[in-house]
Amino acid sequence: MSTKDFTEKEIEMLSKNKYVRKVSDRAITYTDEFKRVFVLAIESGKFPIEIFESHNFDIDVLGKNRINSASKRWRVLYRDKGICGLSDLRKIRSGRPKNKKQTVERLKAEINLLKAENEMLKKINLLERGLVKK
Repeated sequence: MSTKDFTEKEIEMLSKNKYVRKVSDRAITYTDEFKRVFVLAIESGKFPIEIFESHNFDIDVLGKNRINSASKRWRVLYRDKGICGLSDLRKIRSGRPKNKKQTVERLKAEINLLKAENEMLKKINLLERGLVKK
């Protein structure tokens, strides 16, 4: 990540670009469409800065380091996983349950299972010690 922080004016300007999904004072999230266009343009022989400029990004605002980092990251993802690797999966793979009610029901079922297991272990323990009649 770049050490350059965006000003409010730069954030507003970047937010208006159709290839920006989200921008904060320190980070910028590009659309999946731009990543695909970028990788295809790289393969056709264009330079990263040239691609960003042609898609209405201000190079002075982004900084060359940020552009080169994104370029390297996207090329590696494309090489390893293809076009699908460029998709932003943070919402899909967040690991958070979508339905809390379902999770609560699952936890209650797990508690009941553990209670039954405890009772069974107690009976086995008593049988082993010979304290329970058959």
